[in-house]
Parts: sequence; structure tokens; C-alpha cells
Amino acid sequence: MKIMSPGQLSRIAYFSMEIGLESNLYTYSGGLGVLAGDTLRSVADLGLPVAGVTLVYRQGYFRQHLDSQGNQTESPAAWTPEEILEPMEPQVTITIEGRQVKVRAWRYEIQGLSGHKVPVYFLDTALPENSPWDQTLTDHLYGGDSHYRLCQEVVLGMGGMALISALAPEEPVIYHMNEGHSALLTLSLLESRIGGGAGAPTEAEVEAVRRQCVFTTHTPVPAGHDKFHWDLVSKVLGPERADLLRASNCCFDGSLNMTYLALRFARYINGVAMRHGEISTGMFPDYPIDAITNGVHAVTWTCPPFADLFDRHIPEWRQDNFYLRYAVGISLHEIAAAHAHAKRAMLGEVERRSGVQLSENIFTIGFARRATTYKRQDLLFSDLDRLRGLAQQVGQLQVVYGGKAHPRDEGGKEMIRRVFQAAAAMGDAVRVVYLENYDMALGKMLCAGVDLWLNTPLRPQEASGTSGMKAALNGVPSLSVLDGWWVEGHVEHATGWAIGDDFTNPGDYSQDAASLYDKLERIILPLYYGKPEAYAKVRRSAIALNGSFFNTQRMVSQYVTNAYSILEGNGLK
Repeated sequence: MKIMSPGQLSRIAYFSMEIGLESNLYTYSGGLGVLAGDTLRSVADLGLPVAGVTLVYRQGYFRQHLDSQGNQTESPAAWTPEEILEPMEPQVTITIEGRQVKVRAWRYEIQGLSGHKVPVYFLDTALPENSPWDQTLTDHLYGGDSHYRLCQEVVLGMGGMALISALAPEEPVIYHMNEGHSALLTLSLLESRIGGGAGAPTEAEVEAVRRQCVFTTHTPVPAGHDKFHWDLVSKVLGPERADLLRASNCCFDGSLNMTYLALRFARYINGVAMRHGEISTGMFPDYPIDAITNGVHAVTWTCPPFADLFDRHIPEWRQDNFYLRYAVGISLHEIAAAHAHAKRAMLGEVERRSGVQLSENIFTIGFARRATTYKRQDLLFSDLDRLRGLAQQVGQLQVVYGGKAHPRDEGGKEMIRRVFQAAAAMGDAVRVVYLENYDMALGKMLCAGVDLWLNTPLRPQEASGTSGMKAALNGVPSLSVLDGWWVEGHVEHATGWAIGDDFTNPGDYSQDAASLYDKLERIILPLYYGKPEAYAKVRRSAIALNGSFFNTQRMVSQYVTNAYSILEGNGLK
């Protein structure tokens, strides 16, 4: 599938605070960064004129260390860009707190299926001309305090704009802000429009900026939107730029909200799932918010046994992911055999990392994502007696966990400790393994190798979620709360099962736990152990119904049609 001519190179600049491309490039923390990487892979496959922009993060996010009680500590995930990335010659200068700060870039190229290459630029302030503190601005992903974070966002938004202009012979005509961290790029665009003049911008100047900008919001949680006190904004940006932002109606309640800045200057705005679009409209009723549901890069996240299976039966799937619909024609025996291969590989990795040997013959649940309170990692263990009873009377089960808590998220760290406490209490009745330092490589193995993917967020706080999409590509059904993408992907008994019945009301902990146990006890475990062919049919349906749709190839095509092409005069009609 190819939808554009490759002749129009770098006409879209895709800005994201994090972009995950490889496990050993520690430039991502989780879902947002992995989604950005998957997006750019599909952009390359489709031959689109896009360049990615992010920060280099020489110290990474962090390495997670868990002791025997589940207490998390962290150390830097240092890496050396010089060994992996290509240095770019241009350097630009931006102003932070009145200081001149030099910024350079490193390039990584993504080659698509057609041979088309998409550059990703990693911005770097570790230059000898900069002060020691300024050199650290591109060291840590989501590290430091509000001051450090705002300075980083100046580097991303304004430094990224300056470097893209220096690198590209022709200015991009569309700037896609993947979340609000890069929203200060709109200030650079506005300054170029008004030519440094004082006073409030005209509505025509604001509209000219808006016509170039696309904004994707990713969180329905108000605390997830970056806000900076106005005194800090004035200090970091300088009084003239702060006044320009204020004159542009971007200051609310004495602070700069980066989401509102992006909303104000975006021509097209979208949430990342149908339900998230509705929630975002309620949060920001003055702005027209569409929805484009997230996806995953199918070729990247399909494990080798299933990739081989698809290549034999539906070889078109790599070029056109919708051909995965024809997985319905693959025999159930082959589906089961491919999964058994993936499960053996996953269990081998679990043993290598943890020393724990789990059984191939026992039903295995996977739960791996960022550790934070609304994800409710402990919901499975809310009634240990019932869980122990169903494991003894209905069918054995074992659980593999993974996921990091942000270093300052004490609630998330407590969630990890609760899983460890439950694992100790369950003993051999239900064996539980929590793997530290969850990353892309481990995620690919877990999503392919478990028998069921569990997701238990507190409604309606899951914007989309993508781990269950990765699982579906590998014939792993989900048991999930009806939130995020699962509202669209859930077909009971076909693609998986729902926890609870209503996605419109906030989840009740005890009711959700009871529903989770009921589905395991009455439906899922009896099906797995008693009717293996029927369970293989659910695996096959998960691929055909969800794998064929919830992919970034479909998602990027929707961005082209709905977000990019609507901008007249951009050469993308």
C-alpha cells in the first residue's frame, strides 16, 4: 500500500517528546513513545513526506531495579548516541532565560517496506559551548522539576523548529504535535508571521499558524496535561515572548497550559480512540475534537511464528495490513501451533531474566504496562481466596507482570509492591513473576507468548492503550475493562472478554474484580482447558478482527485523509 509520491520529502514534521525505535535507544518511557515509533514506521512504509523530531536523552528514562519485596529503585539508562546515530552538521541557537543555548541533531533513518526513508532527528544540547546545566537539558526523559521540564519543552518545540528549518531546504507545511509537550513550536511559527512586532497578533496571523498545525491529545486525566506557572514562563521564555503568549489568549489561571496552547493553534485536533475523543470534547468543549484510534506497527509486533504463518497464507499482509482479515482462513491447528512456539520462547525469556521456570501447559496471563494507580495492577489479587479456589478447582493459572513506575509516582510504586505481596501470599497456587526493566523487546515477547492479555484501568482514564493490540496480532485475546480502544475492539467470545458491562460509568473496584473472576471461572478457563479448539478460534478471530484494523497503517492513512489533506495548498490533496 502506497498513498503518496515520495518526491515531497520532509513536508510534515512530527514532534513527540519521546520516540521509541529500538530497545537499546533509551528514548522512550512507554506507550506514547512506542506509538510515535510505530507511527513513523508506517509513515516510511507508506512513503509519506515526514520527519520526526524528539530529544536524545543521553541518560535515558531509567533502569528499574526491584528487590524481593517489590521496592523499585532507579539508575540511569545511559547510552552513547555517537555509536548509533548519524551526527548532523547544522547547529542552531535558542534563548532560554536570556542565555544563548546551542542545539544540534542526530539522525536515525527508518526504511519502509518500499525503500522509502524517514529521518528522525534527536535534539542534543550536550555541546561544549553550553553551560554545564544547559548541557543536561537533553539528558533525562521526564526527569527534573517544572523548570527543567519547561526548558526541555523549549528545546523540543523552538529548538526543533529552528533545526528543521536549518536542515530542510523547504520548510515543512504541517507540524504535527504528538501531545502538548512540543506546543511552543506554535510560538516560533507565530513569531515568524508577525516579524518580531509587538502587540497582540491579528486573528489572520493566528489562523495562518493554525492552518499549519495538527494536535493529537493522549490523556483524559487533567493532571496529565503540562502546566507551568506564569512567573516561570516569563523567566524561561523572557517577558516579550510571555507577553506574546498572553496576548494570544494562551494564559489561564496564571499558568501556561501546553494542551490549551496546542488547542489554540491547531487546525485539526484528535483524541486517540472513539471514547477518548468524546471525553476530550467534554474536557475542552470550545474546540472541535475528532478521533483517530491508535494502532501498532503490524510487522514490528508480530512474532516470528505468526509472521511466518501469515507469510505462507496471506503474503499481502505486510504491504496491506487489512489482509489480516483473511486469517479466518488459517486452520485452527496452525494458529495453536504458532502460539505454542511463541509461548515457549516467552517462557524461556522469563526464566532467563528471573530464574523462574513456568509451565508451558498452564494458562498464562500477561499484564505489562506503566505502573500507576489508575491501571490497577492489583485488581487480579483483590480476593486471594477466590483466585486460589478457581485455580485449584477450574484450572491452573500463572501470571507474568512487567512495568515501571515513574520515579516520583509513589502510588505506582505501591502497586508494584502489592503485586509482590500477592505473589508471596499465593505461592505455588498461582505462580506470579514480575519482570523488571520492561522494554520494547520484552513487550514483544510477552504480548505474543501469554494466553490472555489482562487490562484493568479505572474508567474512563485509559485514552487508548496499545498493548492489547499487539497481543491481538499474535492471536492473544484480551480480558479488559471497556475503556480506550477496547470499546471498539471488544467482541465478546470472539476477540476476548469484557470486565464489567458499561463503559460510560466509572469502574467500581469490587464490581470489576467480581466480573474479572466470573469471566475467568465460568468462561475463559473452562474454554482453555476443556475446548482448546474453541479457544484457538478466539485467537484466530482476534487476529482477523482486531489485528487487521488496530494498526498504524490504517491509523496513518486516516491522518492523511482527515488531518493532513484538509490543509489547502500543502501539496497533499
